[in-house]
Amino acid sequence: MSMADLLSKTKGGDAGASATSAWDTPFPSLDALHDACAAIPQSRDLTQGLEEGFLGIRDALRVVVDPLTQPLSWMLENMLHVMTQTPWFIMIPILLAVVFAVTRSWKILGFIALMVATLAFVNHYDAAMQTLAIIFVCAFICVLLGVPIGIAMSRNDRMQSVVTPILDMLQTLPPFVYLIPLIFLFSVTEPKLYGIAVILYAIVPVVRLTNLGIRLVDKDVIEAADAFGMTSRQKLFGVQIPLALPNIMAGVNQTIMMSLAMVVIASMVSAPGLGILVLRGIRNLELGVGLVAGFGIVVLAISLDRVTKASLARIDASQSQKS
Repeated sequence: MSMADLLSKTKGGDAGASATSAWDTPFPSLDALHDACAAIPQSRDLTQGLEEGFLGIRDALRVVVDPLTQPLSWMLENMLHVMTQTPWFIMIPILLAVVFAVTRSWKILGFIALMVATLAFVNHYDAAMQTLAIIFVCAFICVLLGVPIGIAMSRNDRMQSVVTPILDMLQTLPPFVYLIPLIFLFSVTEPKLYGIAVILYAIVPVVRLTNLGIRLVDKDVIEAADAFGMTSRQKLFGVQIPLALPNIMAGVNQTIMMSLAMVVIASMVSAPGLGILVLRGIRNLELGVGLVAGFGIVVLAISLDRVTKASLARIDASQSQKS
């Protein structure tokens, strides 16, 4: 007989049981309350209720969301087709011309040419072009939507107080959580599935930094613009946005980097590109495939970061010359 049983017999069974239960009293969670009263639902009833509620409105939600998001599927499909079907000896010069037009740096141009040649040398050219196509489309939409939202937040404190919690939620949610409702809402074969996930994950920096950049414009400059009789629109496009452009471009840089990170995760829901190769390396325990594909992602990240930072440096230089 154990010491606990002996003490229970000497002190009385009820006293020992009450002493043990008082020490090990569980937190009054749904499951614990359900054990005490069967009328109280369990936690699994809550999760099942959420799932059944979402499935109940899914068809009605698709009627609204499908037409709105269909252009995203078309843009992704067309960009993927252009980037992968155009011969390399045409696509690479076009990309290098865009890089030089943005950076005006022969050093950056040579670096990007070396990186693209490295990817092509290890036979990852097509996968890299697929990844770039998704990033171009999603980052463009993030900027197209995020900059106006950031401008509206900077001009309206009430809107900022409403949008900020939404941005906090989008920024703190784990990337995999974005995929859960989208998998139930769209087919895995639809490009909009991973496109929406990438946009929701990557739009936060450009919105925040656009809002911050416009709010940080010197008040003396705004007062001078008012003294010249400039309208609100003229102040926005002639003073505030040009002065906030470095912050906006920093947001674009972060948006591109986050788009690349989410594209790799979105390979789990059929997003093409280098992420598929990383996923293959994990599933099949192919160490070399995963490492080489990961190296390709690093190459793309460094290349995109260098280009955007070079363009940001040009903007900062032009701003300093004007001032």
